[in-house]
Amino acid sequence: MDKNQTTGKIGVTSDNMFPIIKKFLYSDNEIFLREIVSNGVDAVQKLKTLVSKGEYSGEVGDLQVEVKIDGGKLIISDNGIGMTADEIHKYINEIAISGAEEFVKKYEDQHSIIGHFGLGFYSSFMVSDRVEIYTQSYDETAPSIRWSCEGNPEYQMEEAEKRSRGTDIILHISEEDKEFLDEDRILALLRKYCSYLPVPIVFGKEKEWKDGKQVDTDKPRVINETDPTWIKQPASLTDKDYKEFYRTLFPGNDAPLFWIHLNIDYPFNLTVILYFPQIKSNLDMQKSNISLYCNQVYVTDNVEGIVPDFLNLLHGVIDSPDIPLNVSRSYLQSDARVKKISTYITRKVADKLAELFKSDRAAYEEKWPALDLFVKYGMLTDEKFAEKAKGILLLKDTDEKFYTLEEYKTLIEGNQTDKDKKVVHLYAQDPDRQYSYIRAAKDKGYSVLLLNGPLDMHLIGMLEQKSEDSHFVSVDSDTLENLVRKDEKPVGHVDMTEEDQSILRQLFHSRVPEGDDKQMIHVATANQGAEAKPIVVIQNEYMRRMKDMAHMQQGMDMYGSMPDSYMMTLNIDHPLIGAVLKKFRSSDQIGTYTQLMGDRNGYVARRAEIDSQLYDDKNKPDEAKKKSLQEDLKETNAHIDELDAKLGTIYADFAAGQPVIERLIDLGLLASGLLRGEALDRFVSDSMSAISDKVDDFFSTFVEAKQIKAENEKLREENQQ
Repeated sequence: MDKNQTTGKIGVTSDNMFPIIKKFLYSDNEIFLREIVSNGVDAVQKLKTLVSKGEYSGEVGDLQVEVKIDGGKLIISDNGIGMTADEIHKYINEIAISGAEEFVKKYEDQHSIIGHFGLGFYSSFMVSDRVEIYTQSYDETAPSIRWSCEGNPEYQMEEAEKRSRGTDIILHISEEDKEFLDEDRILALLRKYCSYLPVPIVFGKEKEWKDGKQVDTDKPRVINETDPTWIKQPASLTDKDYKEFYRTLFPGNDAPLFWIHLNIDYPFNLTVILYFPQIKSNLDMQKSNISLYCNQVYVTDNVEGIVPDFLNLLHGVIDSPDIPLNVSRSYLQSDARVKKISTYITRKVADKLAELFKSDRAAYEEKWPALDLFVKYGMLTDEKFAEKAKGILLLKDTDEKFYTLEEYKTLIEGNQTDKDKKVVHLYAQDPDRQYSYIRAAKDKGYSVLLLNGPLDMHLIGMLEQKSEDSHFVSVDSDTLENLVRKDEKPVGHVDMTEEDQSILRQLFHSRVPEGDDKQMIHVATANQGAEAKPIVVIQNEYMRRMKDMAHMQQGMDMYGSMPDSYMMTLNIDHPLIGAVLKKFRSSDQIGTYTQLMGDRNGYVARRAEIDSQLYDDKNKPDEAKKKSLQEDLKETNAHIDELDAKLGTIYADFAAGQPVIERLIDLGLLASGLLRGEALDRFVSDSMSAISDKVDDFFSTFVEAKQIKAENEKLREENQQ
């Protein structure tokens, strides 16, 4: 060690403490009232402890804390233990030494002392120009003391005229804080912070109506309930008691579903009543309904970040002397004791739900609509809760039956496991709009879940991450054959060339109504079985989820603003689709079509040859050759575009004369809820006209469809033989 180096302790002076106290000690200056009243409660509780220990035998009287407004002064008085001059010097003059904390150490079995205040008394200087203390110790041999300070390190202390046991704190309210001399303001603060303190808090007189106005009575107004429901033993309370307390906390709310009452003293001291409200929609997911107390002293009603986020959806009270009465939320959030209490409460909430589920499954299912959001929100935001709650999460199918995750997987895995060994959970969000898709799935023996809650898309994403052998798909996000892919071909499978499928896509595409900028419709072909519908409109699963979640989650606006993309899928196994193709192949336009397609195929082959020469890595063309090939490619593409336009006219002209095509398109859009407004009105009018004007045309198409069906069945029989 350097011989010039010395060691020692840094001394801290109080010269600059008062500006800090006035500006930064508490986030809100109204908190001073809680601190001073709570100190008075401490003084009374200490006296009760001395009496119980036989260390004080004097007259106790009616123990209370009284708050009065007297001109420009606010006075908080108690008839508790009082202080001697030495105690004032120790607990008042030496800042941040908590008398309550020292008292608790001496009487460790007494948990009713609020404690942890330290600087609490000095919060009074946030609203006062001067603070006075008049006090008389329970030790009658000690003199009464007057102490005074004007918000600086200088104070005056002297003996005062003898007075009765207890302490008066007199706050000379500053000019800018005159609001704290208003009776209604003080009453509101006392009810906010002191409604459940364990000692009667008196403020003024009870009121009564007389001659049409309120007047004071002779009865002192006690603003608090000293023995609140949560500190009582659960065995001593009835359902009626719990419901009445809930109405006191949340007047006007619907009755709670049920509640949890915890009253423990190990491994920490904790009393809790948490009510499960009737949450019916995301609009009911209101937070800040849990009040945090320390020994019945109100701390905050914003426990966000102190307890897991999903617990904020519950209503009630958490009280623990192990929760520090510190105004800093960041301090509370990082406090180890608070974290342990939070973890414990989370576990007990999960245990309560599991107990209800196991003891009365029917009642649990009846309550599920109100529990749904709470459980799902908890699983999404708290991993430990998710692990405990996965056995009590309920899924409801479109037949209104409930299943746990495991039960449902067992139900469907035999029939809804695809060729990749994944269990496919089909779901619907709107049973009315998706009715035809749900019915088709049921006809195939599949089960369909109803997932229409605001958190369901987030939930199934989480479930898929945790289970690699399961996935969720909307029942209208693809054809059933693609949703649950099997190795076998569907019944009535038709082998159709790509050219014929392209003809069908072009014919139907030419009659698809143009959507607005929020909707796009593409046409595809697929084998779906002869008994499936001839045409279905589906929406991509990924984009659907992203758009649904965009409504609930910030940062996903890009998905929310993208147009809805739909796929109109033609079932090439259905006889009606086959009949449309057959009519085109036998139409007057087929000769022109064949010639144009022959020319187009030639140019497409030419384009492929040019591309192969342009991008040949082994024999790269020189610049002159490259330029010639590029010009040739441009000319070839122009020919293809010209032929495509002519073919497009052939498709459009033919399709325009086939009302079946337009009717099938309209029916597909109608089944998916996309036929609206003018298009829907036109569909109804045209359908009525078709009944009388186009019966023959419809009839002939259906006759051809019936013939095709018979021919296909005959071919299948011959192949089987």
